[in-house]
Amino acid sequence: MIARDALAQLPVRTALPALREALDGAGTAVLCAPPGTGKTTLVPLELAGLTGEGPRRRVLVAEPRRIAARAAARRMAWLLGEKTGEQVGFTVRGERRAGPRTAVEVVTTGVLLQRLQRDPELAGVDVVVLDECHERHLDADTCAAFLLDVRETLRPELRLVAASATTDAQGWARLLGGSEGAAQVVEAAGVSHPVDVVWAPPERPVRPAHGLRVDPALLTHVAGVVRRALRERSGDVLCFLPGVGEIGRIAGELAGVDAEVLQVHGRAPAEVQDAVLAGGDGVRRVVLATSVAESSLTVPGVRVVVDSGLARVPRMDHARGLSSLTTVRASRAAARQRAGRAGREAPGVVYRCWAEGEDARLPAFPEPEIKVADLTAFALQTACWGDPSASGLALLDPPPAGALAAAREVLTAIGAVDGDGRATPRGARMARMGVHPRLARALLDGAAEVGVKRAAEVVALLSEEPPRAYGDELAAAWRTARRGGDGYAARWRQEARRLASVGAEPGVSRGSGGGADSGGSAESGAAVGARASAGAGAGANAGASDDVVAGLVAALAFPERVARARGLGGYLMASGTGAELAGAGPGTGARAGDGSRLRDAGWLAVAVADRPVASVSARVRLAAVIDEETARAAARALYSSGEEVGWSDGDVVARTVTRLGAIELSSRPLTAPDPELLRDAVVSGLRREGLGLLRWSPAAQALRQRMAFLHREVGAPWPDVSDAALLERAWDWLGVELGRARRRADLERIHAGQALNRLLPWATGDAARFDALAPERIEVPSGSHIRVDYGGEQPVLAVKLQELFGWHESPRVADGRVPVLVHLLSPAGRPAAVTADLASFWRDGYRSVRAELRGRYPKHPWPEDPTTAEPTRHTSARLKRG
Repeated sequence: MIARDALAQLPVRTALPALREALDGAGTAVLCAPPGTGKTTLVPLELAGLTGEGPRRRVLVAEPRRIAARAAARRMAWLLGEKTGEQVGFTVRGERRAGPRTAVEVVTTGVLLQRLQRDPELAGVDVVVLDECHERHLDADTCAAFLLDVRETLRPELRLVAASATTDAQGWARLLGGSEGAAQVVEAAGVSHPVDVVWAPPERPVRPAHGLRVDPALLTHVAGVVRRALRERSGDVLCFLPGVGEIGRIAGELAGVDAEVLQVHGRAPAEVQDAVLAGGDGVRRVVLATSVAESSLTVPGVRVVVDSGLARVPRMDHARGLSSLTTVRASRAAARQRAGRAGREAPGVVYRCWAEGEDARLPAFPEPEIKVADLTAFALQTACWGDPSASGLALLDPPPAGALAAAREVLTAIGAVDGDGRATPRGARMARMGVHPRLARALLDGAAEVGVKRAAEVVALLSEEPPRAYGDELAAAWRTARRGGDGYAARWRQEARRLASVGAEPGVSRGSGGGADSGGSAESGAAVGARASAGAGAGANAGASDDVVAGLVAALAFPERVARARGLGGYLMASGTGAELAGAGPGTGARAGDGSRLRDAGWLAVAVADRPVASVSARVRLAAVIDEETARAAARALYSSGEEVGWSDGDVVARTVTRLGAIELSSRPLTAPDPELLRDAVVSGLRREGLGLLRWSPAAQALRQRMAFLHREVGAPWPDVSDAALLERAWDWLGVELGRARRRADLERIHAGQALNRLLPWATGDAARFDALAPERIEVPSGSHIRVDYGGEQPVLAVKLQELFGWHESPRVADGRVPVLVHLLSPAGRPAAVTADLASFWRDGYRSVRAELRGRYPKHPWPEDPTTAEPTRHTSARLKRG
C-alpha cells in the first residue's frame, strides 16, 4: 500500500510540474533540492508513474555509493509498500535485487558505466537520474558524458536529470543543454528545519592533515566535542570523519558514553548499514560516519551533527606513480550538506570543529576527481567508447593532458589499447570486469599462471585494501581473509567469486593486444613448473604456494612497483621511487614488518604504498615477497640492457648495464665506450661539480676577474665569465681540452687560464686593447709596477704611500671610466688609508696619517708637501745615498 501521506509531505513535490515540463521539452534538466525534500525518493517514483500520476516509464537512478543505492531503493520500496526487487530494485557490484516488474532501478555509477559499454542505447530505459552530481566523482562525470553522447547520436528521446542539493547548477545546465542552450534549472524549496551553528575549534593548534595522517590531537578534540554535544543537546549525534581509521579511533575514545556508538562507512557490512538507517529503538545513538552519510541518506533521529571538517579523496602522485587516498579540508558545499543532516526531521545543531574565520577560506566545492585522480580506468572507458582522447565528450572539466598520457602508457603496457589509443579486444574485456585495469590485467594473466580461482582471490584483496589488522604481508592477509568472519572477509569472498566468474569467461588469451607488455610472462619462479590455463580449476594450482601466487599477482598488477632491497628496510622500486617498510628508517627505533617475511626479503611486489609527510620515499603498506625471476616476468616491459656512459660518484663511469626500470640488475665495465658519449659524460660532470674541477692558477683567476670587470663596466664585446655562462659555453672555450678528456683527472689537468683566453674578442680586434682597458699592473711614480685587484666591485691598487709622492690624481681604467680605489699602505705594508680621490687625500687626509705614522716609521720620509716630494720605495737614508 502506497504511503501517500508520507509522499505528500515531501517538499520536492512542488517542483515536479516544472521538472516534467523541462523533460517533455528539451529532455534534460538540472534539479536542485535541499536535503530531505525527497529528491532521491519521490522524483524517480513520479517519473516512473508509480504513484499513479503520469505514464509508466523505466527509470535508472545512479548513485555514487553502494550504501546510498541500497538505502534509496529500500526507501522507495517502503513508500510503495513493497520489498526491494519488485517495482523498485537496485544493482551494485556483486549484488542485484531487481525483476521483470522493476520500473525504478537504483545503480551505482560504476554499474551504469558497465551497462553503457554493453548497451549504449540503454534499451528499455526512459529516464536516467544522476543523483548527487555535485560530488564530482569521476564515474559520475563519465556517465554524464556518455549519456549526453547517447542522446545526441542514438537516443534523443532519452531523458536526463542531474540532481543535487548543492552544485554548480549553471555549469551542469550548460553541459546538459549542449548546442541547444542551457538546460532548465528546476529548484525545489525545501521545508528545512533551522540548524544552529556552533564553532568549536581546538584550543591549541593542530598539525594539518597530510596523506592518510590526521593529528591525534584533532581526533581527541572531535571526541570531546561529541561528548559536549551529548551533554548540551538532545537527539542522536552524527559525527563526520575522513576515514575508517579515524572512526575506529573516535569509537575507542567514546567508550563509556551513555549512548550506542555505531560506525557507518563504505566497508561496513550491509546489515550494520541497514540498522543505522532503520533508526533507533529508544536508545540514544552516536553515529560515526565518513562522507557516505553526506547525501542521499537520512539517518533517523539525528538532531546533532559534529563535523571534523575533513574528507578523504583520491589523489595521483604522477611523479612517483602512486595512487592513494589523501585527507583534505572539506568544501563549504560539503559542510552545508553535512549540517543539513541535523535538520532533516526537526530543528538541530551542527558543531564545526574549526574557527569561524577559517570557513571563508575553504574551497567552495569539492575538487573534481578528473583533475587529481588516477585516470587509467577513465582512459580505458573512453577508449572502449571510441574516443581515446576524450576530446569529443561533454565534460565539465577536461582531463589533464599529462595524467591522460600517463594513463595511456599504462594501458598500452598491459595490452588494453593499441598504439593509437584504441581499445583492443583484451582491453574491452578488462573494461567489463568492474575493477581497475591493472587488476584486470593481473586477473587475466595471473589466471593463466596459477588458475582463475586463486588469481581472483588475490585480486579481490587488492581491489579493497584489507584492514590494517590483517598485516602488511599480502599472503598472510589472504590467509586471514579465508578464515575470517568479519565484514571485510564476507565482502572479499563475494568479490572473489564474482571475479572468478568473469575471469573464467571465454575471452582474449594471455598476451594478446599488442602492447609493449601485453601481459605475457616467461616461465618464472612464480609458476614453479605449474603453468595453468585461465579456466583451470583448483588442481592447476599444485606446485605454487600462496606466497608465490600472491607475489606474482601483485607484481602483474603493479609491475613498476616491484622493488629490490637496498639495506636498512629500504627498497628501490622499478619506477625509481624509494620505498621503506612501515617503521623502518633512521630514528624509528624498530624495523617495519617485524614478525612478517617482508623484513628480510630481497625482492617485494608492493601492492599498496603511500608517501608520508616530508618523506621522499614511499611507505609500504601491503606487499608480497617475490624473487628476481618473478619480478622480471611481471615487469618484462621495463627490462633493458645497454651501454651506459655517464658521470657518477665524481668520475666518468662506462658500463654495460641490465635494468628492470630503475633497478640495476647487473653491470660490467665497458672497455671501448663511444667517444661522443664520453665527451657528454665529461661535460655533464663539469656542469654538475662546477669549474673548480679545472686548474685555476692565480694568473688564471686574475684573468677571469679582469674579463668580468670589463663585461660589467663596458659590456659587449667583453664576454660574461660567470660560472653559469662559462658552463653554458663550455665547448666554446674548452672544446679542445674537452675533446681529449676521458675522466676526472683529465679535467683537473686543464689550465683554465689558457682556455679562457679563447673567449677574448679576437675576431673584432678588441682583444688587443685588453691590457690597456684592464691593465694587470699599473706603474706608480716610484717606478714599481703594482698588480691591480679586480676581484671586488671596484679595482683596487694596494701600494705604499711613499711610492705615490708627486702623483696628483688617482689612476683610472676602462678608458678612464672607472677610478681605481687606492689602498695606501704604511712602510710595513699595513693599511693606512683608502681613497679613490688621491688629490683630495693629499689635501685633507695626509696630514693626520703623517702625524700618526711618522713617529712609528722615523726612517721613512714624511714630507709636509707630498705632491712635490720624490717618490721612493726606500728609507730616507737610502734615498739620500741615491
